[in-house]
Amino acid sequence: MSAVPDDLELGPRLKAVRGQAGLSQRALAKKTGVPNSTISLIEAGKMNPSVSALKRILEGIPIALSEFFAYQPEAERKVFYAAEDLTEIGKNGVSLRQIGTTLFGRAMMILSESYEIGADTGRTMIDHEAEEGGIVVKGRIEVTVGDQRKVLGPGDAYYFDSRKPHRFRQVGPETCEIISACTPPTF
Repeated sequence: MSAVPDDLELGPRLKAVRGQAGLSQRALAKKTGVPNSTISLIEAGKMNPSVSALKRILEGIPIALSEFFAYQPEAERKVFYAAEDLTEIGKNGVSLRQIGTTLFGRAMMILSESYEIGADTGRTMIDHEAEEGGIVVKGRIEVTVGDQRKVLGPGDAYYFDSRKPHRFRQVGPETCEIISACTPPTF
């Protein structure tokens, strides 16, 4: 596989994500089977790894290649976010606006959710390793968790173990808005 382009400032980025994960160079080397000297050379900008070698190193952190290249240490230290700074991750009538551009190194995901009339998260139930909760701000949403189902309106809330299969479906005459959180951010 080809080498990663030189202009991506790979070394400082690798050092930042490794540090964010709380790993020393030696600990990362031990987890991945990549020599400590190789990690040191990459971080110092003296070696440009192949994409496959970088992927192997990142699996020890763990962080996906796409999230690694999107990671911006300075930007993620932000404390305040304007509405236009939220990152859209939803589709098909479901708007999921996430605080921050990446969740790497964070213990929680916070979303501003909006479900257009008739929108839902899909017929297939979702499950992932986390806990999640939210409060309905506007409209009505049918929440299904395992074999339990309830329609929630403004002021109503939910909190559940996300390993249980779940689904969200807008019901009623207006768009539904929810503020939610998921920890760890595995959604």
